[in-house]
Amino acid sequence: MAFDDGATSNDGSPRESLTWQGFGDATRELAQKVADSGWMPDLIVAVARGGLLPAGAVSYALGVKAIGTMNVEFYTDVAETLPEPVLLPPLMDVSALDGKKVLVVDDVADSGKTLKMVMDLIAKDGLSLDGKAAVKVDARSLVIYEKSRSVIKPDYVWKETDLWINFPWSVLPPVTPNN
Repeated sequence: MAFDDGATSNDGSPRESLTWQGFGDATRELAQKVADSGWMPDLIVAVARGGLLPAGAVSYALGVKAIGTMNVEFYTDVAETLPEPVLLPPLMDVSALDGKKVLVVDDVADSGKTLKMVMDLIAKDGLSLDGKAAVKVDARSLVIYEKSRSVIKPDYVWKETDLWINFPWSVLPPVTPNN
């Protein structure tokens, strides 16, 4: 089963649970959508942390070896966010993006604020390097899930849902020492 629409949280609210098999199927289907569009990225940028695994899977499926990350903090807990997304160091060297086709990958466009911030940084007016001419980038976005309230419409989406999503890589708490 790719996902479980019958999953619930501790408070009984419905959730969608993506399985590891479903994740593999979703990223392969998304890569096929990109290939079928006739647009092939030169570079994939993962929105860390949620976009790291999807970006890696899509990069393998497309045969794209160049990958970068934008570290962004927004969610602090389940359904709890900072007022706005915050870009965290280390910052990606954007000088390598000039004239490139860049696929920005995240796990979900929930509010869409994180994806919009990254897309605006990369594509809106180009990136200024130390006050020099702006770097021009042909950027598109890809997410596994899109929610109806998202402020941005990703270019490639596997599924739309308004449920909270349990991703296989984040559903369990962090490990701690066994002392």
